[in-house]
Amino acid sequence: MKKLVPLFTFIVIFSCSKEKPNSIELLPSTQEISLKTAPSSLYPTDLQWAFNSEKEELPIRYGSLKKLKQTETSEKAQIHFGLNTKKGQSAESYSLKIEKDKITIEAQDKAGIFYAFVSLSQIIEDSQGQALPLLEIYDAPKIAFRPIQIDIKHHREKKSYYYELMDHLAQLKINGIILEIEDKLKYKRRPEVGSQDAMTIEEWKAISRYAQERNINISPLVQGMGHASFILKHEKNFSLRDDPKSDWAFNPLDPETYALQFDLYLDAMEATPHGKYLHVGGDEVKTTGRNSGKSALELNLIWLNKVCAFAAKHNRIPIFWDDMPLKEAGLMSPIYDTRMSEQSVDSIWAKNESKLNKFIQQFPKNCVYMRWNYHSAESYGNGKAMDWFSSNGFNVMGATAGQTRWTLMPQREGNIDQIKTFAQQSIGRNYNGLLLTLWDDDSPHFELYKRGIAAFAEYSWAGMKRTKEEFKRSFRQRTFGASFQSKEYAFIDALDDPVALWTNILLEDGIHRNSLVHRENAIENLVIDLPDFNNKGEWAKKYAPRLERISKQSELLKKVRSTLGKIKSEKPTNKYMLSIYEQVAALVVYNFQALKKIEAFDLAPTVDEETKILLELQKLTQKFFTLRQEFEEVYGETRILNKPEAYILDQDHHRHPANQTLSFDWQFMAELLFLEKVNDHFKAKTVWQEGTSPVIN
Repeated sequence: MKKLVPLFTFIVIFSCSKEKPNSIELLPSTQEISLKTAPSSLYPTDLQWAFNSEKEELPIRYGSLKKLKQTETSEKAQIHFGLNTKKGQSAESYSLKIEKDKITIEAQDKAGIFYAFVSLSQIIEDSQGQALPLLEIYDAPKIAFRPIQIDIKHHREKKSYYYELMDHLAQLKINGIILEIEDKLKYKRRPEVGSQDAMTIEEWKAISRYAQERNINISPLVQGMGHASFILKHEKNFSLRDDPKSDWAFNPLDPETYALQFDLYLDAMEATPHGKYLHVGGDEVKTTGRNSGKSALELNLIWLNKVCAFAAKHNRIPIFWDDMPLKEAGLMSPIYDTRMSEQSVDSIWAKNESKLNKFIQQFPKNCVYMRWNYHSAESYGNGKAMDWFSSNGFNVMGATAGQTRWTLMPQREGNIDQIKTFAQQSIGRNYNGLLLTLWDDDSPHFELYKRGIAAFAEYSWAGMKRTKEEFKRSFRQRTFGASFQSKEYAFIDALDDPVALWTNILLEDGIHRNSLVHRENAIENLVIDLPDFNNKGEWAKKYAPRLERISKQSELLKKVRSTLGKIKSEKPTNKYMLSIYEQVAALVVYNFQALKKIEAFDLAPTVDEETKILLELQKLTQKFFTLRQEFEEVYGETRILNKPEAYILDQDHHRHPANQTLSFDWQFMAELLFLEKVNDHFKAKTVWQEGTSPVIN
């Protein structure tokens, strides 16, 4: 497999005779590409036959290549493919050469063959029916293991969506999934844990097999020490709680803890038979061991050794979130403080490292210690923590995030900067894996995670080839079509600030919508005040800064909705994602309009004007029924919105909105409470009709 001279321009324009030129926007980008200005004589419609001298079957293919057939005659084939294993070449690597009348693919392994056809499919798509370019590609991943997390603790998608998602991820060269399955598996050994809407072992096994055929290995994450509410909320398991009053954590000194956890592991591994790993969780928990006198660190290590031994017995590599040992040793603060000097970090380590070293022989060697950091991966302290594990002979792996606790949609540009930073650190430190977490705590639609996933795919496969803006351009082309490269069609980032403002705009300062269900008298104490009929204009003065921000962000929203409409009118691919973004924008617009209408009422100069605005406000409150219905119809195309009637909600220690109602009410809780308050407040006005506000189920 011949290596090429690297070129540093990865957005390449090629000319096809007198026809309109197009651009190649492979995602992820390739390591090396050489492209000539002249086209080949091959058109997409010419690619009908493929040949392999060893009679190996074609891999799964996408786009127009789905129609490709295999021939036993070399001369008949336009595409020749095969393995050319060479010492020193990376797993999954491949070369792709488009000559005048032939395409040649060579790869290190079957995964490389598969990825070569993925790249060829994108090249064909970008040609838009024109002659294919003459080019030569050498490609290989910078990071070997590139999994994403699928977290389904609070909801699950329709089964068909998971299959579609596997195809999407495969075309981004994602090769692993950590499935945080919680109660969305019908456990055979511990049936009380599985939700009524959980999928069976056989159903998950079929998805796992489908993924494996696309070079994606699914491994389960079954929480153990902490985050165990989905297990310990059931009365049958109360006796295993570390704190009898809390469903958060297990008692690590009770043998029955392990009997239960191991049963769950066995079912989860059976459901994911191709997985290499067993992620055991272990984060954010401080146990007492029922006042055993042992330190929290000792208790964590007792538990970790037992679950790691179980994983080894069943040929799985255990993965463990690394935060609790670091926290118990007093080494967490430097990890998340980017302003801390290297000298200060070194001083903290010099003081506290002995607390880790004291127990170093008790850290399991077969475990992968996963260093999660979502917003400060660049910190010196983060690298210092990872280096401690690796320098002591432990396997270490990073975890970045495409979604943390953002409500409605991922923000901060989908966390692209942090994804890129952690990928760069992982490549520089020669770690063989990086995880992209996608938390379901606030449960935005999964389609809204896809740009973050694409950024992760780009930087974990190709390294730092593209700038952030170059990546975004590529994402637009790959997601919506070749016509949508330019910034003219950019809209996602413009939603960041309006959505951030929307999150708590209907609530008093300092109140977050994720706490509404857990607070008494929420309508009276937490929802924004409404105008005093006897002090006109005071409400508008009180909330003037908020109203000014609404005016500013409303202009952005107009542009976003206009851009969305323009893209949809020009025959894009993936209209469904656009529809999701439209619903996000519509909900934000609704809240802004409601407050601006109340401002207009408060400032109305006459009784007649006040009455007119009041009627408009009432129509707006009634409009919420329609808005919610449309929102749920679009979201409901792919996801299951409501939990089963008999579902037991847990104690919700971390205030996850998606965990607070059986129905989809949690998504609209601030709006529902606000509209109830509006209806109650204005019922004194003779033109106002009572009972028009939505009802919380």
